[in-house]
Amino acid sequence: MERATIDVYERAAAAYPERRPPKSIDRATAFAPRRLPGLPAVDLGCGPGGYLSALGPDVVALDAALAMLAYANPALPVAGDLEALPFRAGSLGGAWARNTYLHVAKKHLPLALAQLHRAMAVGAPLELSVVTGDDEGPWPGDDFPGRFFARWQPHHLADVIGGAGFDDVGIDQPTDDTWVRAHRGRTLPDFVGPGLRLLVCGLNPSVIAADAGIGYATPTNRFWPAALEAGLVTKPRDGFHALRHHGIGMTDLVKRATANASGLRAAEYRAGAARVGRLVEWLEPRAVVFVGLTGWRAAVDATAVPGLQPQPFGGAPAYVMPSTSGANAHTNRAELVDHLRRAAAVADEPRSDEPRSDEPRSDEPRSDEPRSDKQG
Repeated sequence: MERATIDVYERAAAAYPERRPPKSIDRATAFAPRRLPGLPAVDLGCGPGGYLSALGPDVVALDAALAMLAYANPALPVAGDLEALPFRAGSLGGAWARNTYLHVAKKHLPLALAQLHRAMAVGAPLELSVVTGDDEGPWPGDDFPGRFFARWQPHHLADVIGGAGFDDVGIDQPTDDTWVRAHRGRTLPDFVGPGLRLLVCGLNPSVIAADAGIGYATPTNRFWPAALEAGLVTKPRDGFHALRHHGIGMTDLVKRATANASGLRAAEYRAGAARVGRLVEWLEPRAVVFVGLTGWRAAVDATAVPGLQPQPFGGAPAYVMPSTSGANAHTNRAELVDHLRRAAAVADEPRSDEPRSDEPRSDEPRSDEPRSDKQG
């Protein structure tokens, strides 16, 4: 979250409860029995604590504003940022976020939700709300001025939630707010963000990858060794590092985790390609590399061969390469390395509409900006 927004809440802790009484107690009360037993839930951005008692016992109260935590006086306080969650993997049995993720910039939300996905146990419920709309920035007439807001259209938010690895995504719009209900899926989230050099898109997560929390985790998969040799990454099996330090994002055509890709249906590939296309149009990576011909042929071009494709995908150059699975004995590691190098070269080609090398790009990420990981 922006420091200026946190500072507003530090100053507003005493006045906030009177001006913003909890209006969704019934929802919070209904959420409580859906939590997974034996694990704590979290109120993300708890503010002065208006929902804590309704959410049930063992609720972790997280807020970036220390004054809010002091005012709420929760039993389990945690000072933390939505974009840097301090929880162990699989440690949370539920997550509630009433109008808090709207303080996260839109293109940073996928990675923030990837962190939440990692922290939640499989099957744990998520309920969050945002304000419906399209814009980002200060709220005109805000009685707590200086806060940053990101407003969302339901269809776009549903795409991001689903891409973050949450299942059974349901949208409700009772007022100007958009509410989302979902469950933490047994899959991998998209690890994506602004300023992507190359987006890596696999077929779908393996069950091993989903449980490990990292794409291409099967011992015989050759993606990480090939990516290291090709110079795409400098640290193996770490998608967060790949995103933050090298601009390499990761996603999948199909989110459903399987033992192998043979169980996937053509309709799943087509629906997944549509989602990934929208993701590419939104985040504008310099290029996309599809790892595995099967999905591309099922969803886009049945006659495609490996290499740069004749048509862009979502407005970005598309490169298709063979699967890195150990089951693909027809392609050796040297060939995989060569394909990844060629895909990176496509991403690095200068574009006619880009500024000169001595001019900053408006979409260039800050050096401290989170990037992402993912794939199965």
